[in-house]
Amino acid sequence: MPPRRTSTKGFKRTDSLLSGQIRRASETRGFAQSRLLTQWAEIVGPDVAAIAQPVEVGYGRGGMGATLTLLTTGANAPMLEMQKEQLRVRVNAVYGYNAIARVRITQTAATGFADGKVAFGHKPKAAPAPPDPALRQKAAQAAGPVSDDGLRDALARLGENILNKNNR
Repeated sequence: MPPRRTSTKGFKRTDSLLSGQIRRASETRGFAQSRLLTQWAEIVGPDVAAIAQPVEVGYGRGGMGATLTLLTTGANAPMLEMQKEQLRVRVNAVYGYNAIARVRITQTAATGFADGKVAFGHKPKAAPAPPDPALRQKAAQAAGPVSDDGLRDALARLGENILNKNNR
């Protein structure tokens, strides 16, 4: 029996087809590395990523040090203003050298008012509070008279969920 061949060739073809287009699209906005766009939340953290997004990287006439422009809303601009240096350090860590000299905060996209919208992501759901053992016991006692084991367990879980929800 011949050895099984891997079937990842289709993915390699798709990657090679799209990587050039993604690179060209991000380079038009000054992003030499598209990683800054694709992994923005991991680079700056979920809190900053929820209120700001990178718009462009602009290079000055001398070519020394670039300016990263971040888009945000008016209420969040002062918070970002205080974090400019930390953001610059984190972004430069992605580039591997001090590519970004300045961080500029704007409330309008560089392309105009029509594109000046910050896409706010949803915050991750918080982990539910651990169930209260007293409520679990109370629900089990309420379902105790039921003779069928499966039904009794299901009623106990239902009762526990209702009691936990009422306590929130």
